[in-house]
Amino acid sequence: MNGDYQILLFYKYVRLAEPDLVRDWLRALCEKYNLKGRLIIATEGINITLEGETEATEKFITELQSDDRFLNIHMKRSVGDGKSFRKLSVKTRDEIVSAHLGVCDIDPNVVTGKRCTPEMLHEWIADGREFYIVDMRNVYEHTVGHFAGSILPDMENFRDLPKITKALKHLKNKTVLTVCTGGVRCEKASGYLISQGFEDVYQLDGGIVSYMEKYPNEDFEGKLYVFDNRVAMGFYTDDANHKVIGRCEVCEKESEHFINCDHAWCGRHFIMCENCVEEQKAGTGMKTCPNKCQMRHPNKIATQHGRILGVIKKYITSLFRK
Repeated sequence: MNGDYQILLFYKYVRLAEPDLVRDWLRALCEKYNLKGRLIIATEGINITLEGETEATEKFITELQSDDRFLNIHMKRSVGDGKSFRKLSVKTRDEIVSAHLGVCDIDPNVVTGKRCTPEMLHEWIADGREFYIVDMRNVYEHTVGHFAGSILPDMENFRDLPKITKALKHLKNKTVLTVCTGGVRCEKASGYLISQGFEDVYQLDGGIVSYMEKYPNEDFEGKLYVFDNRVAMGFYTDDANHKVIGRCEVCEKESEHFINCDHAWCGRHFIMCENCVEEQKAGTGMKTCPNKCQMRHPNKIATQHGRILGVIKKYITSLFRK
């Protein structure tokens, strides 16, 4: 091993009759090559992000693809530092991307959008073609980076897809391109849009990371949010063309620095610049949302109290009926 590290990001929608067996095999394979990261396995496929020494990750790929079910996977490779993940997590779940509410019934092997390569998208943008990019990521991911002019739905979680689709109904006869980090969400989302009557739907092949790699600091502004210790990544961020679009929620200055709110009832993930973090820590000793979690807290407590009182009332009523 040479000490150089590599991060792998990939997924595949493929029917797995025994996901627990696949989980155990993949865990053993990761342990064999000393890889860390997150692996989600379900009957609908696999969704994986791993880091390890470059030679080890390439050997992992070779063994993975010895199983015909995992051939023809679009592997996204990026440079790592060996610190992107603290541990290895390998789990089986109902879905490789949490959706529910009917979205889980979409099988991308049966219904999905047409694939738009990074080269195609670059050409569409250059030609001024009429089409609409719909970002299928969560709100906090949008804040640090997104395609210029894209539609950024108010999506707290991918399971909100049915709700935000209603707000997109005016695009049913237009060309729509769904995008996400590595492709796994926009592939399922494109199929869902088709099932809801959208006529000309595409998905960005390989996700935003593939576009950024091919066209760094073009069209996609800011950094790409990633679910590991890097938090947000960019290509050639010292380039004059790199545009910071993230804003500190406290002072509104440019920032790409994420924190979690220290309030136990909140824990919200948001951007706060290093200066504001230090000021808050010096003042209260805590890093908190600017007024937002304080406003959320009473409502949340009231809701919880209401539910508890409702349960107690039903119980007492049931006692008198006996």
